[in-house]
Amino acid sequence: MATTNEYADYVMSLLSQLEDIMLRKMMGEYLLYYKGKLFGGIYDNRFLVKITPHSSSVLDREEIPYEGAKPMLMVESEDMEFVNGLVEGMYDELPEPKPKKKKS
Repeated sequence: MATTNEYADYVMSLLSQLEDIMLRKMMGEYLLYYKGKLFGGIYDNRFLVKITPHSSSVLDREEIPYEGAKPMLMVESEDMEFVNGLVEGMYDELPEPKPKKKKS
């Protein structure tokens, strides 16, 4: 089951206090970026974030986004302050984006 546009809009509304949030649609699901770093996604109407020291200190429900993927943590809170603090707290722990390959 692919994620609905309504659920993606809902998650974006939870993240609306953060600047430089990007939602990228990919194969019926969505990837979430904060200041250029991938921090999570929306899979089958589930808001999931990468496992980092900060995210694992405040979340505990692991989910597999899709078959063969690494586990992620499910965000079940509807508290905008909590969700925005979660993403901000994860930022420094996330890997830098990979450099884009130059087209020849």
